[in-house]
Amino acid sequence: MVGSAVTADRGDLAEGALLVVGDVVTDVVARHRGPLAAGTDTVAAVRTVPGGAGANVACWAVYDGCAEVRLLGRVGVDSAAWHERELAASGVRPLLVTDPQTPTGTVICLVDTGASAERTFLTDSGASLRLAPGDWSPALLDGVARLHLSGYLFFSEPSRALVSVVLESTRARGVPVSLDPASAGFLTELGVDRFLELCAGVDVLLPSRDEACLLTGLPDPADAAAKLSRHFPLVVAKLGSDGALVARSGSVRARVPALPATPRDTTGAGDAFTGAFLAALLAGAEPEEATTAGCAAGAKAVERVGGRPPAGSRRLHEGETRVR
Repeated sequence: MVGSAVTADRGDLAEGALLVVGDVVTDVVARHRGPLAAGTDTVAAVRTVPGGAGANVACWAVYDGCAEVRLLGRVGVDSAAWHERELAASGVRPLLVTDPQTPTGTVICLVDTGASAERTFLTDSGASLRLAPGDWSPALLDGVARLHLSGYLFFSEPSRALVSVVLESTRARGVPVSLDPASAGFLTELGVDRFLELCAGVDVLLPSRDEACLLTGLPDPADAAAKLSRHFPLVVAKLGSDGALVARSGSVRARVPALPATPRDTTGAGDAFTGAFLAALLAGAEPEEATTAGCAAGAKAVERVGGRPPAGSRRLHEGETRVR
């Protein structure tokens, strides 16, 4: 294995953990109003924050009450210590592989501060897509009740090979796997058929509206979710301000409305949904109930700058009741 992993003593890990395998990157968020002024300056508020779809999901799962969350990812030596500290501060147990050759991935997030707070990403995946089979061990599944894959892993050869090894390990252990396709743009480059072939065996698919429609060729997200649920046991399509759809066995079983929110930055809203959804499933919720928790987290996320919840805090505090 190239680099080294920050590993934990397996004996002290709690049962029923969530293991997220995915990307850890540095987000540079530039919030501007209106169109960018080509060839000159555009006033913006710029912040550098920790990000990455996989890392964000892990942090939101902790925030929404998941007792044990681990994250396997790959970072460069340039910011490994910072990312480890940030994850630990959010309650995530970092299992980070340090890449000695390639720096940590960086994403420039251009956020229009108008009514929609829509964002555009400029992505340099860096070390995150160098996560490879040599970084995996079946022992990482000890005590794990669910495993989540970031879809960004499907967009490089080393990490695609890792996905194959991980899915083989989870099948052997009977650990259910969820997947967020991550990027309609990268899916187009990879090819829909290739993507669906690679994720055979995934139990829960969590696509966005655009991803669901792209994967099926259908313009209506309900039709798309229904079609995808013929290939995956459970499909939860995230529709932003239109809420979410829950589909099984070829039909939509529930439509969950979004919660009202005043968006400031939509970066990471889908990751927040996924983290909260998985935390609720681990707590014993049915998929429809978990989807409601996901919508609540998505609404909270869009009112914050960056893709993570407040560090060092949880939505579920002492005295509140968890779903069991």
